[in-house]
Amino acid sequence: MKHKKHRIVIVGGGAGGLELATRLGKKLGKKGLADITLVDAQNTHFWKPLLHEVAAGSLNAFEDELSYLAQAKWNHFRFIPGRMASLNRGNKSISLGPIIDEQNRQVVPARTLEYDQLVISVGSTANDFNTAGAKEHCLFLDNRKQAERIHTTLINHYQHAQACEDDVSKLRIAIIGAGATGVELAAELHYAAIELAHYGLDAIKPENLEVTIIEGGERILPALPERISSSVHKQLLKMGIRVRTGQLVSEIKSNGLLTRDEEFIESDIRIWAAGIKAPEFLNQIAGLESNRINQLIVKPTLQTTQDDQIYAMGDCASCTLTNNGESVTIPPRAQAAHQQASLLAKSLISQVKDGNQSLEFNYKDYGSLISLSRFSAVGNLMGAITGDMMIEGTLAKWFYISLYRMHQMTLFGKFRTGTLILKDLIIRTTRPQLKLH
Repeated sequence: MKHKKHRIVIVGGGAGGLELATRLGKKLGKKGLADITLVDAQNTHFWKPLLHEVAAGSLNAFEDELSYLAQAKWNHFRFIPGRMASLNRGNKSISLGPIIDEQNRQVVPARTLEYDQLVISVGSTANDFNTAGAKEHCLFLDNRKQAERIHTTLINHYQHAQACEDDVSKLRIAIIGAGATGVELAAELHYAAIELAHYGLDAIKPENLEVTIIEGGERILPALPERISSSVHKQLLKMGIRVRTGQLVSEIKSNGLLTRDEEFIESDIRIWAAGIKAPEFLNQIAGLESNRINQLIVKPTLQTTQDDQIYAMGDCASCTLTNNGESVTIPPRAQAAHQQASLLAKSLISQVKDGNQSLEFNYKDYGSLISLSRFSAVGNLMGAITGDMMIEGTLAKWFYISLYRMHQMTLFGKFRTGTLILKDLIIRTTRPQLKLH
């Protein structure tokens, strides 16, 4: 009787999930030691921290997206398109919902996948906290499609203003949430206003693009050190971006938003960038333990608390570690997902090859960087050599760009990443600095 290969199924092809599938494919799939399967609802991968650039138009998503089928072919794993619908722990299987096209026709029927070990890495979506009117009157920034919708909406406003030739044309954009996404998006929109005028869409002058960030906390970037928050706040004000802190939003309307202090902030475009939650289907799925924002609770080994053969990582997992006697919950950042993917790859490879126990995760915070479009970057580096060092300007910008290049290095290797860098430099000289359609 032929021995059945060990089956590892990874659900979610975000930064962590795709890196894990690539590592396991190279080490296990290539050698025939295990069948590695990646499942995702989309056909292509795009690095989520760059979505704000797609929304503003400073990055064309089609140039940076990666086909899952191609990556699977190159790295010895299998890709199956589909959205996870349910989990059967008894049979060790997951079900995938049918794929329906835009004409409501079934392209692919519902399917069932069996696993020996399951890794759930489905990321997160925006948490609107059930704010009245948010779903109806806000744009969101969870995926490439939503980012492109924001960009299309922006361009449509500019084209309308250009055609109507009003005496004074203004565009008011309200961004709810002053975390990294909201702040970086505001800076990119300010840059976009300058570039759009440069290319002839000048009915709305750069100074007449009014971007307002509304934050419920007492300061912007509440998850970062106060000195970084303060520096970024000052730079945003220099750009002419309005920053309103200590303002909780109670209702979103078609022409603006209402704060709990009964102040109405008028806006033509409203973008929700506050808070995250894991997808709803994870809430106590198959009896697994989850928290109030649907994240699966995992042990330091990244195994779920109710099933050692099911792992969760990235934004959809809540992992609490003990550091110097204090409990620390891992933040939902790209660097955390990258480190978890690396740890899980080593752990699963060791288990398949030698039958070892799962390794425990040890998170290292290397600092945070905030990009202010082409104008600057601000952040802090943390390490044994640097300590906790604040950096800004060109140096910070180089470090910020290097985060994406590190992700590419994991997926493509050094040579191909170098080729991609060269390609990006060439494209910069042959195309507009902003996507204009």
